[in-house]
Amino acid sequence: MASQAAPSCRLVFCLLISAVVFRPGLGWYAVSSVYGETINLPCRLDVPQNLMFGKWKYEKPDGSPVFIAFRSSTKKSVQYDDVPEYKDRLSLSENYTLSISNAGIGDEKRFVCMLVTEDNVFEAPTVVKVFKQPSKPEIVSKAPFLETEQLKQLGNCISKDSYPFGNITWYRNGQVLQNLEGVNITFNKQMDPVTQLYTMTSSLEYTATKADIQIPFACSVTYEGPSGQDTVYSEQEVFDIYYPTEQVTIQVLPQKHAIKEGDNITLKCLGNGNPPPEEFLFYLPGQPEGIRSSNAYTLTDVRRNATGDYKCSLIDKKSMIASTVLTVHYLDLSLNPSGEVTKQIGDALPVSCMVSASRNATVVWMKDATRLRSSPSFSSLRYQDAGNYVCESALQEVEGLKKRESLTLVVEGKPQIKMTKKTDPSGLSKTITCHVEGFPKPAIQWTITGSGSVINQAKESPYINGRYSSKIIISPEENVTLTCTAENQLEKTVNSLNVSAISIQEHDEPDDLSDENREKVNDQAKLIVGIVVGLLLAALVAGVVYWLYMKKSKSASKHVNKDLGNLEENKKLEENNHKTEA
Repeated sequence: MASQAAPSCRLVFCLLISAVVFRPGLGWYAVSSVYGETINLPCRLDVPQNLMFGKWKYEKPDGSPVFIAFRSSTKKSVQYDDVPEYKDRLSLSENYTLSISNAGIGDEKRFVCMLVTEDNVFEAPTVVKVFKQPSKPEIVSKAPFLETEQLKQLGNCISKDSYPFGNITWYRNGQVLQNLEGVNITFNKQMDPVTQLYTMTSSLEYTATKADIQIPFACSVTYEGPSGQDTVYSEQEVFDIYYPTEQVTIQVLPQKHAIKEGDNITLKCLGNGNPPPEEFLFYLPGQPEGIRSSNAYTLTDVRRNATGDYKCSLIDKKSMIASTVLTVHYLDLSLNPSGEVTKQIGDALPVSCMVSASRNATVVWMKDATRLRSSPSFSSLRYQDAGNYVCESALQEVEGLKKRESLTLVVEGKPQIKMTKKTDPSGLSKTITCHVEGFPKPAIQWTITGSGSVINQAKESPYINGRYSSKIIISPEENVTLTCTAENQLEKTVNSLNVSAISIQEHDEPDDLSDENREKVNDQAKLIVGIVVGLLLAALVAGVVYWLYMKKSKSASKHVNKDLGNLEENKKLEENNHKTEA
C-alpha cells in the first residue's frame, strides 16, 4: 500500500531531511508496556496547520531508520510499510498516536514520530520498554528428607518467562537464607532464543538440624515491572528431618473432623528419627497384645464399637508409645409406618420417627419437598393428608452422616355426592352442579329425565385434595330429574336432583363448601351448639332453684295450718268445759 502513495511525500521528506527540527523541551520519553498487551505511543507534537503528512519510524541498533507507518493530512489515508515483524500489528490514529498490539521483547526500540510540513520536519522520539512478569516460582527436585550434620541439596527454585530476568531468594521460616556455613546457594539464568524470555533457577544446599522439624522453606523471585519492583513467592515446603528416634506419634488418616460408621481409617505411627522405624506394634481397644505391622494399620468399615483408645509403640522399645482416642459417630433412624400405606378417609394414623445417635441430632419432616413445622399426626385422615412424607435426621458436626426414611400415604374414600342448582340471573337457564368427593378419582356421569335441551357439555373443575365438580347448564321446558353418578374402584354412588321448568321459580341451593368455608361453618355450628347448651343448663338451674323454693313454701304452709287446727280444738274444749260447769 505504501509503494503507490508515498513516493512524492518521500521526495519532499528527502529534501527536508537535512532540516529536521526537534521540539525543545521534549527530550527522551519512555513508554512502559506489558508483554502481550498493546503499546500506545503518543506523537507528543503539536500538529501544525500546514501539515502535509505524519510518519513513524524506529531505529536499528546501528542507528539506521525503518519506516513503519504513514498518514496523509489531506487524504486522511493510512499506509503501513512492509515490515514483517509489525504486519497486522499497527494502528495509526488521526492524532498520530501509534498503537502496537501484542507487545513483545523485540519492540524494545527507539520509535520516532515525524510531522512533515513544506518547510520543516518535526520529530519526537519515544523509547519503549517491555516488561514480562515471571511465573510463580516453584521448588522442584525436592529432597525426600534432610539429614542432620550433612550438607544436602534441598531443591531447586525455578521461575519462567521473565523479562528482564529477576533474582531468586530462599527463605527458611520466612527469614532470608544467605551463603553462610551450612548454606550453599547457586543461581543460573537462561534466555529463550525465540521469545527472548528468561528462566531463572536457584539451587539450595542445606545442613539440617532438629530445629528444622516442621519448618517451612520457600523461595521468591523479584523482578522489574511497569510500576517498579515486585516479588512473587512460591508455596512453602516442609521437609522431613532424619535423626535417631526419640519420640513416637500416632495419626488418624484421613484427617477428618469426625469419623462415622462405615468409614475406612488408617492409623499411622511415626518415629522422629532416621532411619524411620519400618515396623510398629498397634494396640486396639480391649486387646492387650499388640499387632505387628508396618507404620500404617487400616480399619475398614468401622462400627460404633470401634470407639476407644488406640496406641502404637516401637518393636524393640515398647515404653516409647503413643496413643490417640478414636470416636466413631453413628445415627439410627426408624420410621413407623414406612413405605406405602393406604388408609381410608377418617381413619387415625399415628406416625413416629425415632432417632438414636452419638450426638444430638436434628430431625426434619418434609411433605412433597415442603418442610413441615412439626411431625405429622393424623387423628382423622383427610384427602389432603395424602402425599410423600420424609423424616430426615443428621449430625451437624459429622460430615455426610445423614439418614432418611419415607412414608407414602394414600387416603382412599368412597364417592360422596352433593348436587346444587342455580338459576341464571337472566332466567333463561339453570346451572346444575355435582360436587364429588373420593379417592381414587371417581368418574362422573350425567343422566337427564324429562324434556329440555342441554346448552353445553359437562364442565369439570380441577381434582384437588380428593374433590372436584361437574356442572351442566340446561333450559328445562318442564320439570326434569338429573342424576349424577360417581364411581371409583371402591364404590358406585348415585344422587338425583329435581329441577323445575324454567318458567317456575324455585329456591337455589348454595354451592359445595370449600375446606376453609366448611371449617368456618363447623366453627359456627359449634358456637351455636355451645350457646344452646349453655341456655339449657341455665334453665335447668333456674328450674331446680324454683322447685326448691316451692317445696319450702308448701312445707311452711302445712305447719301454719297445723297450728291453726290446734287452736280451733282448744277453743272447742274450753266451750265444752263451760257448758259442763253450767
